[in-house]
Amino acid sequence: MSKKTVVVALGGNALLRRGEPLEADIQRKNIAVAAKTISEIAKEYNVVLVHGNGPQVGLLALQNNAYDKVSPYPLDVLGAESQGMIGIMLVQELKNLMPEQDVTALLTQVQVNSDDPAFENPTKFIGPVYSEAEAKSLAEAKGWVVKPDGKFFRRVVPSPLPQHIVEGDAIEALIGRDHLVICTGGGGVPVTINNQQITGIEAVIDKDMSAAFLARQIKADHLLILTDADAVYLDWGKETQRALHQATPAELAEIPFDAGSMGPKIEASCEFVKATGGKVGIGALEDGLAILRGDKGTTIATD
Repeated sequence: MSKKTVVVALGGNALLRRGEPLEADIQRKNIAVAAKTISEIAKEYNVVLVHGNGPQVGLLALQNNAYDKVSPYPLDVLGAESQGMIGIMLVQELKNLMPEQDVTALLTQVQVNSDDPAFENPTKFIGPVYSEAEAKSLAEAKGWVVKPDGKFFRRVVPSPLPQHIVEGDAIEALIGRDHLVICTGGGGVPVTINNQQITGIEAVIDKDMSAAFLARQIKADHLLILTDADAVYLDWGKETQRALHQATPAELAEIPFDAGSMGPKIEASCEFVKATGGKVGIGALEDGLAILRGDKGTTIATD
C-alpha cells in the first residue's frame, strides 16, 4: 500500500524562535529538532516540506543594506538565498537521521499577480523584533513599514497570493521517486510571468498560503502546519484564551484572526479543505505525528 502524501509547512519562527539571536548555530540546533519530527512523519507519509523564512530573509536584507558600495539586492533574490540557507541545513539534518532516504531541496518560484492588493497593504513580518522606539526610528530612516508583532514590532512587506507553483511538475516527479522534497521555501521566490518571461518581484509570499496552494496543485492528502503554538486558540492573549481542537471552515469563517500570524494559516487551511475535502492539522513542531493522528493540536475538516 503506497503512502499518503502530506505537505508540511514549517514556520520560520519554529526554526528561529521569537526573540532568539539570528545565529547560524542556533538555527541549526532548532532545525535538528525539526528534523526529528519530520523524520518520524516520513516513516508513515510521503513528506513535502515547505519552510518559512521571515526572520532569515529579514536578516539577509539587513546584511544586504549594510554594504553600501552596491545597490541592495531585491527581496525575491534574498528569498532565493534563504531557500538555500535553510534548505541545506534541513537536508543535512534529515540525511543524518535517515541515511537511506533521498532528500532533495528544490529552488522554487511561485507566480503572483503584480496587481495583488497586498502590494498596497504590507502584512508579512520579516527580520528581527524591535522595541517600538527602535522600529519607528528604523522605519523613518529606511522607509520601512513596521507593525506590532505581539509585544514587539517588526518590519512588514507585501505578501501577494500564490497563483501557480512554477516547479510543480518537478516536485511531483521527485515524490514519484520517493524523495522527501523540500520546496517552496519562504513561500517561494515571487515572480510574475508575462509572455513566458519570468521576472522577480519585491515581496515575500506567505509560506502557509503557498503550502496550501502546493498541496492542492499536487493533490496531497493532508496539510500539516507546524508553528510555535500547540494549537489554534480563541481569545489569544486574553485570560479567556482556550485551544480549539476541531473546527470546520464554516465555523472558522466566523472568527477573526490576526492577519500577521494565525490569520493566513486559517485562511490557507480552509481553502485546502474546501478545495480537496482533505484534513489540515495545526500545532506545535514536536507534536507533528500526533497532530496528523488527531491526538493533539487543531484539526480542520469538513465534518
